[in-house]
Amino acid sequence: MSLEQIIVAVAATFLVLLLIAGAAIVTSPKPEFAGHPKGLFVLFFAEMWERFSYYGMRALLIFYLTQHWLYSDERASVIYGAYTALVYIAPVLGGYLADKYLGQRKAVLFGAVLLTIGHFLMAFEGDGALGQANPMINVFWGALAFIIVGSGFLKANISVIVGQLYPRTDVRRDGAYTIFYMGINVGAAVGTIIAGYLGQTYGWAYGFGAAGIGMLLGLVVFIIFKPLLMGRGESTVPDKLAAPYLGMKFEWFLYLVGFAAVAVTWWLVQNQAIVGTILGVFGAILVAYVLWQAFKIGGHDRDRIFAAIFLIIGSILFWALFEQAGSSLNLFTDRYVDRAGVDASIFQSINPIYIILLAPLFAGLWTWLGRRGLEPSTPAKFGLALIQLGAGFLVLVFGSQAVGMEAMTPVVFIFLIYLLHTTGELCLSPVGLSAMNRLAPAHMASLIMGTWFFASATGNFVAGLIAAATGSEAASGEGAAKETVLAVYSQIGWIAVGVGVAVIVISPLIKRLMHLDTLRDDEVGDDLLGQREGPGEPQGAGVHPATR
Repeated sequence: MSLEQIIVAVAATFLVLLLIAGAAIVTSPKPEFAGHPKGLFVLFFAEMWERFSYYGMRALLIFYLTQHWLYSDERASVIYGAYTALVYIAPVLGGYLADKYLGQRKAVLFGAVLLTIGHFLMAFEGDGALGQANPMINVFWGALAFIIVGSGFLKANISVIVGQLYPRTDVRRDGAYTIFYMGINVGAAVGTIIAGYLGQTYGWAYGFGAAGIGMLLGLVVFIIFKPLLMGRGESTVPDKLAAPYLGMKFEWFLYLVGFAAVAVTWWLVQNQAIVGTILGVFGAILVAYVLWQAFKIGGHDRDRIFAAIFLIIGSILFWALFEQAGSSLNLFTDRYVDRAGVDASIFQSINPIYIILLAPLFAGLWTWLGRRGLEPSTPAKFGLALIQLGAGFLVLVFGSQAVGMEAMTPVVFIFLIYLLHTTGELCLSPVGLSAMNRLAPAHMASLIMGTWFFASATGNFVAGLIAAATGSEAASGEGAAKETVLAVYSQIGWIAVGVGVAVIVISPLIKRLMHLDTLRDDEVGDDLLGQREGPGEPQGAGVHPATR
C-alpha cells in the first residue's frame, strides 16, 4: 500500500467512525449530548458534509481547468479567483432573503438542494480532448453557478441556526461554535483527501461525484433530523410566504429568484472582468458609504469605524496572498515538489488539519497572554498575521532555491508554508470577525460585517490575478515557469512582511481609535464568531479571542 493510499484509508476510517458516533448521538433518546442540544450535532454533520463537497471540489478545480478544459495557468487562475470571489458575494442575497422572508432553515434547505445539483453537474465532463470546444463546458459553468448561489443560501444561514439553539446569555454558545467549526474543518480535510484522490487517480467524475454524494448526504441529514432543531430558524412571516404572488405562493417565487440568480451567475463566472468591475465599483461605494456614516455619527463610534476600515483593508491583502493555496500553490505542488507519489490536491487538507490542531492552542494562548497583560492588540495581531504569511512564501522560495531550480522542492517546505499561513490565519480571521462585531455601532453591525466579507471577496479575486502572474505565458519551459512562480512569491512575501511590520508600528494608533476603554456591553452586539459566518472556510477558525 502506497503512502497516498494509507492517507486515504486513514481519512476514510476516521470519517466512518465519526459517522457511527454521529448516528449514535442523534438517535439517542436523551435530548442533549455532552451538555449541548442534539440539534447542534445535526448542524455539525450537515455542515461537515457541505464542506466535504465544497473543499473536495475546490482542491480539484485548478487541475480540472488546466488539464481537462486546457486553460492556461493564467486564465485558469483568473477563473478560479472569480469563482471564489462570487462565493463570498452570494451570501448577500441568501442572507437577505432568509432574514426578511424564508427563515434560516428553509434557506439552508434550498441552498443544499442547489449545491447538490451543482456538485453532481461537475461530474459530467464530456470529451477532454476537445478542451474548451467541448459543449459540456456550459454544464461546467452551470455547475459553478449552482454551487456559488447554493453556498450563498446555506453558508449565510446555517451558523445562525447554531446561535438560535441557545439563549444569548448561554455560556455554552462559545463551545457550541467551536464544535461547529471543528465540523467545518473535519469536512474540509477529509473531503479534500478523498475527493482529491478519486479525482486525480480514477478520473474527474469520481472526485466530483464523491463531492456530490457528500452534499446529498448533508441534505438528507438536514431533512431527516429537522425535529432536533426544535423549531429554530423558521420564517418570521409564514403568512407572507403562503400568500399568492404572480400566480404562485410567494415562497416559490423566492425560489425562482434563487434560480434566476443561478442564471446571472452562470454569465458572470464566464466574464471574470465584469466580476472585477463589480468588486471595484461596489467596493468603493460601500467604503465611501461607511465612511460617510462614520462622519455623521462622530465621536468614538466614528473612530471605531475608521479602525474597522483599516482592518478590513488589511484583510484584502491577507486573503489575496493566502488564497494562492488553491490555485498557484496547488499547481506548484503538483509540478515542482517531491510529493512521494501523493496527489497534489491532497495537500489542500494540510490547512484545515493545522486549524483543528492549532485553533485550541491559539485560543488558550490569547487567554494566557491576556491574564498577564501581554496579549497583542487586534491591529498588532493583523501585523503578525501578515508577517507570518509573507514568511511562508519566503521559506518556500528559500527551500526551492537551496536545492536548485532543476531539482524538485522537498515536501517539508510545503508543510512549512501551510503552517506559517495557518498561524497567520489564526491571528487574523477569528480576531477580525470578533473585532468587526465589537467595533461596529449596533445600527451598523450588519453593514460593517458585510463590508468585511466583501473585502474577503475582493481579496479572493485579487488572488486570482496574482496567481495569473505566476502562470504568465511569457514563462516558457519548466525551469522558466518555476523561476517565475518563485520570483512572484518572493516579491509578495517581502511585501507582506513589510506591510506587517508597518501595521505593528502604527498599531498603537489604531488601538487608540478603537476606544476600548469606553466600550460598553450594551454597545456591542453578539460577537460570538459565526453568528454571521461567511462562506469561505477555513477562514472561520473556531476561536473566540478577546479583542484588545
